[in-house]
Amino acid sequence: MKPSEAAISQKTLNRLKEFQRNEITEYHIYTRLSQRIKDEGNREVLKRIAKDELRHYNFYKKYTKEDIEPNHRQISLFYWISRIFGLTFGLKLMERGEEQAKHAYEEVAVELPEVKRIAEEEDEHEHELLALIEEERLEYVSSVVLGLNDALVELTGTLAGLTFALQNTRLIALAGLITGIAASFSMGASEYLSTKAEGIEFQRAFKSALYTWTAYLFTVIALILPYLLVSNYYVSLILTLVIGILIILVFNFYVATAKDLDFWRRFIEMAAISLGVAAISFGIGVLVRTFLGVDV
Repeated sequence: MKPSEAAISQKTLNRLKEFQRNEITEYHIYTRLSQRIKDEGNREVLKRIAKDELRHYNFYKKYTKEDIEPNHRQISLFYWISRIFGLTFGLKLMERGEEQAKHAYEEVAVELPEVKRIAEEEDEHEHELLALIEEERLEYVSSVVLGLNDALVELTGTLAGLTFALQNTRLIALAGLITGIAASFSMGASEYLSTKAEGIEFQRAFKSALYTWTAYLFTVIALILPYLLVSNYYVSLILTLVIGILIILVFNFYVATAKDLDFWRRFIEMAAISLGVAAISFGIGVLVRTFLGVDV
């Protein structure tokens, strides 16, 4: 016999209401997104998940005997995150919040074992369905990584070296921009030729090159900006390194979330390489200025 409402403690009943609210909130998120997605396959995936969420909501309703209002702020938040940053990122970010509720499910399962089974089924099913979602931006992540990583490593190193060699923010910015813009076109062209050599069709090769070039150019502008806004070249270098770390942080969080990768390992590795190259280049700048006697 299933536990009746009278057999459930007030604490468990309150937890069930929380679960119920989460389910109806996610039902509205998936439903709203499915109405705005053009891709037929992705739309069907979202509809299937929404249907599951509604079924789980009704399961909890049998015990709470209440209609629960969804969290409208959360609906708007994850709807716009998914629209701006992509379905996969937005929905997997939402999933991370669900993982934090696993302990609550285990506690409730002591009184209602069926709850744990429902939670496990939902987790497995959603992972399977979300894996079916196809997004162009994720197909070209490797190209974006190439552009960002190369720009971060090369330009932080170049700017660090130029900072001590030139000791003039305007000259450093000028030299950095010329180097960075030229390198962005070079990287884009290299990516195009590389992908074409693998037998990839023109359209995909061109898009791959475009993503690499855009990521590289964006990074160049972001890293050089402090030299255009701050007169002290050492402060500019510190701000450039901070911006570089923030770019690495944000991008790796995005990729790790969307592709279920280890965030900290990727972040530490990329940050260590960029800062290491910057330190070596700064040292080279010191040596060049000292031994060549350059005074700008």
